[in-house]
Amino acid sequence: MTVTSPANTSPATARATGSVGLNRITADDDLFFKLHSLYPNALVNQLAYRFDTAVDRDLLADWHAHLATGFIARRVRTTRFPIARAHWEPATESLPLRWSDTPIPESRVLDWFLEQAAVEFDPERGLVWELAGAPLESGGTVVTLVASHVACDGGAMMHAIVDSLDRLNRGQAPDRLAGAGRLVGPVAGAGRFAADLADARGQLRAVVRGIGAARRARGVSEPARNPRPAAPRLPHADTWQAAEAIVQLDLADWDAVAAAHGGTTNGLLIGVAVGLLGRSGRVADGAEVRVDIPHSMRQADDPRANATTGLPISVGYRAGERADLPAIRAALKAAGLAYRDPATIPPIQHLQPVQMLLPKVVLHRFARTAKAPECLCTNMGRTAQNIAVLGSHRARDVIMRPVVNPGPVELFRQVEVGVNLAFSCDDDTVTLVVTGGDPDRFPTRAALRELLAAEFADWGLTPRFW
Repeated sequence: MTVTSPANTSPATARATGSVGLNRITADDDLFFKLHSLYPNALVNQLAYRFDTAVDRDLLADWHAHLATGFIARRVRTTRFPIARAHWEPATESLPLRWSDTPIPESRVLDWFLEQAAVEFDPERGLVWELAGAPLESGGTVVTLVASHVACDGGAMMHAIVDSLDRLNRGQAPDRLAGAGRLVGPVAGAGRFAADLADARGQLRAVVRGIGAARRARGVSEPARNPRPAAPRLPHADTWQAAEAIVQLDLADWDAVAAAHGGTTNGLLIGVAVGLLGRSGRVADGAEVRVDIPHSMRQADDPRANATTGLPISVGYRAGERADLPAIRAALKAAGLAYRDPATIPPIQHLQPVQMLLPKVVLHRFARTAKAPECLCTNMGRTAQNIAVLGSHRARDVIMRPVVNPGPVELFRQVEVGVNLAFSCDDDTVTLVVTGGDPDRFPTRAALRELLAAEFADWGLTPRFW
């Protein structure tokens, strides 16, 4: 959904003309905001660093100050005006830097990263991100930035990080109007009533258009997902932590294997994910697996918190065989072309303006019966090298991942979480963050690693596990 005002309207200009240029929330923002009230902090993104050098706490405090006036320093300003959308305003407060003086052993780095993802956010106050750091026993440092999906998707988080680190590393002072924070939008002024009235009218027109487009596209369907098998049902505690693994591989080897099998970097990621899901017993031999691939719609100077759509494709799983990379390549191309034409976009996408009118109680009812992706593959590309430098320190490792926080084990079974793979790389190394969210197929981290090792071996790849 497009923003109702030009992205390059400056906060100063907008403030001077009342509420003109309010940065209205998108349908995705609205969905995540409403789900936050049902599953608080369940949907967050995390950036994590491992440095071989000692990063000074004061340097992190300086970075925190830049983030606090940057692109993710935003809060939801709701409205009581019927139908009009809420909008974003600059946040005036933030969660403080969390620093631990207790050194972390190397063997606990992954656990430390996971623990930092448990943050209590408040989107209406603008408490939507947290920066944390700790020394390592080896003399290095670990740093993590966690942000609510209400306030940013992966692209928005990257924009905030790149901008804040660039300003920090240039020795510039924190300045909302000089950095990416200027895009967040103005504080609503005296003209808010008129702006809300205009937005309400626009939303009604969007609803009418959306319903019409959905009717015209009613014959369009998406790939079906596989139902979760009822057995086995392993013994677990009431609260369960999804199995997580971080694995690194040589980028040259990854690209060579992809090319040798007629595929691409992205295709191999999907092929490994489908093979992992099949090996776990989650899908049967011969099944067609629905794979969801986030696709960024972000543009230059884009003020949106969430600007991502999902491209679903169907990939066959055959026991004992590697995934067909040329078929995956063709499916990705077809999905990309289909989402450029409103006539071939599924009806549910056209109904987003209708979704925004649903009250929380209705959305909560739908959410309790909704299903999670059975296979989610996020390719962030060569982004790690763009954000690896903090002051005079270059990170040894940069990790980016969508977080699956601990929760009731029955909830994981009910929403049928499958596997999530997040890919990023620099010039030399591929880093994969893998989450096995099915408690009966990926009961432990060790079980997930064993399945991953077997899948990589079939592709002739040598993984290095954390």
